[in-house]
Amino acid sequence: MRENTPPRVPEIDDDDYEEVQLMDDAPPDDEDELEEIQLEELEQRLGIVDGEEGEMEEEPVEDNSILTFTSHSSAVFGCDLHPGQKLAVTGGEDDKVFLWSTENGQVLQRLTQHNDTLTDVHFNHDGTYLATGDMAGEIFVFKVLPTAGNQPGNHIPLQQVWQYSMGDMVWLRWHHAANVLFAGGDTGEIFVFRIPNGDVKILTGEGERCEAGAISHDGKKLFVSYSSGKIKLWDIKTCKALWTVDENNPICHKSTVTGVACDKDYPMYVSGGFDGHVIFCSNNGPVGSAQATGAVECVAFSPSTDLKLVATGTLPGQIAVWDCSKYTLRTLCESADTEEGITKLEWLNEHTLVASTLNGNIYGYDARTGSKIFKLSGHLAEVYDFKYKASENIILSASEDNTAKIYLVEDQSL
Repeated sequence: MRENTPPRVPEIDDDDYEEVQLMDDAPPDDEDELEEIQLEELEQRLGIVDGEEGEMEEEPVEDNSILTFTSHSSAVFGCDLHPGQKLAVTGGEDDKVFLWSTENGQVLQRLTQHNDTLTDVHFNHDGTYLATGDMAGEIFVFKVLPTAGNQPGNHIPLQQVWQYSMGDMVWLRWHHAANVLFAGGDTGEIFVFRIPNGDVKILTGEGERCEAGAISHDGKKLFVSYSSGKIKLWDIKTCKALWTVDENNPICHKSTVTGVACDKDYPMYVSGGFDGHVIFCSNNGPVGSAQATGAVECVAFSPSTDLKLVATGTLPGQIAVWDCSKYTLRTLCESADTEEGITKLEWLNEHTLVASTLNGNIYGYDARTGSKIFKLSGHLAEVYDFKYKASENIILSASEDNTAKIYLVEDQSL
């Protein structure tokens, strides 16, 4: 029996009835035994508010963040941390982008160029540019200038240098070593922009949504996935597909693929689909597969050069670490207190894996044993994105609860 199930009412036999006489006009023997209760007090005792029964008050969520940013008026979908300066950027459903100080949360600049929901805000590899993109496909790039002690004033740290309208956008990514910007579209086209001159290449689509993209270790190839379950490896320079995996391949996805990742040192690519299928590929195509529990939402390679490991996170809450040499399960991470769908994975180092969840929590795991090593809480709704900065040991998170938070990773424990 569930704990919140009320006890059954015992059956009453006829012999147990006691005859009771109702005397409407007879006063009680002792009026002092009756407690006079006002209507408002009675409603409070019964939990009735405005004529309706109120819900049980929930326990407050423990907030172990060191800073909460509250300038957004709607859900925050994207966030990033500047690699050198103490700056954060967030964008969300209110069509706004905020650049703010990670020291005190003070807004340094608000961008109002967008007229639709912001899904992506990203600094480039060296922090000299910021790219912002919305669902309607409006993309802006800003030059990032040094700030004097992160203090606002006449100095404007972001100066717009480029703009492009591509149609409905699904994702936006910077190259990891060059000022090249990639954007996937709703009809399958992939745009490759050279910043700031704006030269553009287009990798042709086939009318199906391009769900995700990742850059290869050598920076020369783009690994992408589509709504049909198709995955493809593109040569960026020639704009030609090196291989395609679809339903004609014995190793393939049978539904939408939103999780893709490239190893940072080797030509190795992994994709995870809503069918739970995990496919391992090389430069020549698929080389193995595995099966996760539930729809795979995100994929992330370990930075370790000794062991080739990749982690997958699913909507039912499974976090699995796979051995890329054997295509087998190596570690199954300890589940959260309740089943919490995984929204993003990121490795902090070769042994520490971090996952954000639909329940608003962020967990750290020891990937060798699968045990939880810390929990970051404070959000009241889904965490959509987060970013780790190793030099300051902080995590920035973006949530459905209209806030972004900064957590200090050290000294956090369950």
